[in-house]
Amino acid sequence: MSDYMFMLESHLSADQFRIVGEIQALAAAGGASLFLTGGALRDMLGGFPVRDLDFTVEGAGLKLARAAEQKYGAEVVSTDELRKSAELRFPSGVTAELGTAHSERFSKSGAKPQVAPATIHEDLRARDFTINAIALSLNKASLGLLIDPTNGAGDIERKELRAIHNYSFYDDPARMLRMIRFKVRLGYAIDERTGLQSENAREADMLGRITSEALGAELRHIAREPNPADLVRALEEHRLLSLYSPALSGPGANAAGFGKLQKARQMAPFGWDLRVNSLPLFLSVLFEKLSPKERQELIHSAALTKEEVGAWQKMEAAAKKLDRELKNPKLQKPSQLYKVIVKTPGEQILYLAVYSTQRIVQDRIRNYFQKYLPAAAEITDEMVAATGVAPGTPKFQKAKEEMILKRLDARPKKPEPVPEPPPPPPPMSSFARGPGPPR
Repeated sequence: MSDYMFMLESHLSADQFRIVGEIQALAAAGGASLFLTGGALRDMLGGFPVRDLDFTVEGAGLKLARAAEQKYGAEVVSTDELRKSAELRFPSGVTAELGTAHSERFSKSGAKPQVAPATIHEDLRARDFTINAIALSLNKASLGLLIDPTNGAGDIERKELRAIHNYSFYDDPARMLRMIRFKVRLGYAIDERTGLQSENAREADMLGRITSEALGAELRHIAREPNPADLVRALEEHRLLSLYSPALSGPGANAAGFGKLQKARQMAPFGWDLRVNSLPLFLSVLFEKLSPKERQELIHSAALTKEEVGAWQKMEAAAKKLDRELKNPKLQKPSQLYKVIVKTPGEQILYLAVYSTQRIVQDRIRNYFQKYLPAAAEITDEMVAATGVAPGTPKFQKAKEEMILKRLDARPKKPEPVPEPPPPPPPMSSFARGPGPPR
């Protein structure tokens, strides 16, 4: 096994690593060549936690996605028929993208590309930035082989963002938004030549050719970023936020609201999946300073769906229900509070962390993130299995929940008080000391 496979295992959660093995088995059974690509490799080589799994198949990607749906209970969240790819969510909460290796040719700037099946090397060379154009073979004959035709690994080491093609921003102008998003998240510098290419594309009015569908797709990615305040500020500084609405400038950009959202997102323990539907939460903050007319214009400019708008509209009312529960004085035990919050969608918890004015609500959310979730993580599957319950069964999950609740309510034993040292003896009198030395 190559060093890259060991590196991969060390960067994935247990659930992510298991899913890699499951997709690997499905591809092998179907005779398809499978590669881990894009963001997963960029994060692994850059030392970041892997957010999502990105698989590329030389073959029928959608067929493999349907097989994962049937065999492992994965939910197909969305599909891209043009590129033959699908976004999956597994029962554990892990998300993955499974796509077909393809090439793209743009007849004009911002237009839909002409897509054709391709090899993994051709697929990588057609991507946006070198750091996203790396693949790791998951095939038996070449397991662990790193494929890096544009030296993306070198750019990761230098912490640089470099476009693959001279006309990258002309082919797909939305890449200018994506470049700033990666710059903020990764803390990378923009390669000088890439920066000039971006400026040339702006001068040629390529930003005006970004379609509403492309703006919406990028907005969904922006909503998932862990540092929304930093990103929104950077987009405003680069005059890109106005692509969504001219009202998103100055006070309209709601810097204070995004600052609160960023702090709320950072309260969650590292590596803990809150299963947050990020878009309605993000829209709540984004729309806060806009008028109803400005909101409608933004919805149109980003081609947001009725379902997405509906989820945003229901956000406040759904969070208010949790707000009432958290103010209940009967919630005295940690286990009681944990049971209320753990079943709640993550976006509602974070919404209250941003908007609730009740001190008790804020304190209880903070305790949940900083005390109760870390305590719950101490109960491992191995500990539950040691009690004799078979893993993967409803009884196993129930037993784990009971162990977590018991751990939360267990008060730590008070340490034995340290005995006080005996008082020093009183000074001896001259009589007790005896006669002094002769003079």
